[in-house]
Amino acid sequence: MDAKEKVLVALRRIIRATDLHSKRLARETGLTLPQLLLLQTIHELGDVTIGRLAQEMNLTQATVTTIVDRLSAADMVFRERDSQDKRKVLVHLTDKGHATLTKAPPALQDKFSTQFDQLEDWEQSFILAALQRVAQMMDAERLDASPVLDVGDITREENDRQS
Repeated sequence: MDAKEKVLVALRRIIRATDLHSKRLARETGLTLPQLLLLQTIHELGDVTIGRLAQEMNLTQATVTTIVDRLSAADMVFRERDSQDKRKVLVHLTDKGHATLTKAPPALQDKFSTQFDQLEDWEQSFILAALQRVAQMMDAERLDASPVLDVGDITREENDRQS
């Protein structure tokens, strides 16, 4: 097997691992990984605006709005005008959202993050540069992505069509 084939196999393994984790998450919680991440972010930040969620999750406001809409329909979150500044709309977790967070399996990227943090700075930079180059080679730079391993993220184009 040549180097190109080895790279493709490694990419396929990463995709397969994220797919299996996403399926497990959906089976156990009924949520996608971006939905779970959004719940976790709201839990960590407290009542928060869509703009702040988008910034924290490295997603567009339109993508976050779509995710919030779905979670709201599932009674996991609700929106409410800020009592101090009526221009702001805050997103809150419901009791069902809190309960879902407690039963969710650990995030796939937790193990990766722990091991990545143990690498030397030069190794981290090397991995980052190589993966950024691979993303460029696959014409994936314009995809909307959060720093969470998931194969079901919404691209900007898909989100624009849904809005």
